[in-house]
Amino acid sequence: MTRFEDAFELPNGTIIKNRFFKAAMSEGLADERNRPTEKLVRLYEAWAKGGAGIVVTGNVMVDRRALGEPRNVVIEDEQDLELLKSWASSGTQNNTQLWMQINHPGKQVFKGIVKEAVAPSKVEFEPSLQRYFPIARELTENEIQDIIRRFGATAGVAKTAGFNGVQIHAAHGYLISQFLSNRHNRRKDQWGGSIQNRMRFLEEIYSSIRRKVGDGFPISVKLNSADFMKAGFTEEDSMMVIKRLNELGIDLIEVSGGSYENPRMTGSNMKQSTLKREAYFLDFAAEAIKISKAPIVVTGGFRTRRGMLDALQTRDADMIGLARPMAVYPSLPNELIAGSRKQVQLAPRKTGIKWIDKTAMLELTWYSMQLERIAAGKTPNEKLSPKLALIRSIFKNGMDVFQMRRV
Repeated sequence: MTRFEDAFELPNGTIIKNRFFKAAMSEGLADERNRPTEKLVRLYEAWAKGGAGIVVTGNVMVDRRALGEPRNVVIEDEQDLELLKSWASSGTQNNTQLWMQINHPGKQVFKGIVKEAVAPSKVEFEPSLQRYFPIARELTENEIQDIIRRFGATAGVAKTAGFNGVQIHAAHGYLISQFLSNRHNRRKDQWGGSIQNRMRFLEEIYSSIRRKVGDGFPISVKLNSADFMKAGFTEEDSMMVIKRLNELGIDLIEVSGGSYENPRMTGSNMKQSTLKREAYFLDFAAEAIKISKAPIVVTGGFRTRRGMLDALQTRDADMIGLARPMAVYPSLPNELIAGSRKQVQLAPRKTGIKWIDKTAMLELTWYSMQLERIAAGKTPNEKLSPKLALIRSIFKNGMDVFQMRRV
């Protein structure tokens, strides 16, 4: 029977010390020039000591002209190499694998943060959502090739700095996810149409990274099971992408789902049968494991020690992904392995202001503030007032950015 503390081997031979995977959360802890800071060093030291086998960073952007959120870290070259080395050194303590998540937001860029938005095709969001974003223009062939190159360059810097691996963010409606989706990708060239064409952008990014880092450096992908949108990316599409990634030699796949337009990754609109099993995408992952040589991670919804063990022991997941719980309990993997914690209680965070509470973005801001506390050397504050989180976020980011803020 699989235990939390059981080590296992990735397809490329890398040994992971246990079955816990600290999933990416956007930290917002870069400086005003989007450089890494000592806050990130302290935050990732805490998580490394917390016991997870793999710790994944929040969004690191490959192009400073394309920011998903304020204060994303951007890596285009080696100019911040010493800061990155400090970050990597702190996050690889305790035999922890520290992987950098690398990303391009595509058209999911807020008004006021960037000059323009780009996408596979000029397709607008629903009107209620589009008001937060500039209208995106379609990428040219040369721009697509430049972005592919940038992913490889960023991954190469990550390896040089001492990170143990990288994760390609191909989920949650960002640029790669946009290419994968029939809803957002209306191109008529080699990058659009069939799923084989729509996954070409992800394939080329993987190959660009592999050329930079070599065969022994882990490359993972965060992939939607589906985007849950009409005429969008389907579970059948996702299975085809997983098969292809395995053919290419991917080392690990994290399963998620949804986007800004339908945020299933936050647990919204889930069936009771799904919630009973805790993890949101466990049924899909159980099928994906049957066709994947690379380990499958499931993130989202796990709250009890029993539920996590059941997922491992039934082989519905190879690793347990934890995000929000790690913002409140940074040593949660150690506690679960030792058996000193049986479950995680994460009550909904509400302000009492209906239109704000309905968006669920206040909760994400509340968790982001917990990351700031850890980064400052403080302990998380479970009693932190949601209204205080609201006020601070408006002061820091303004109303529009606050409403769409993500962790």
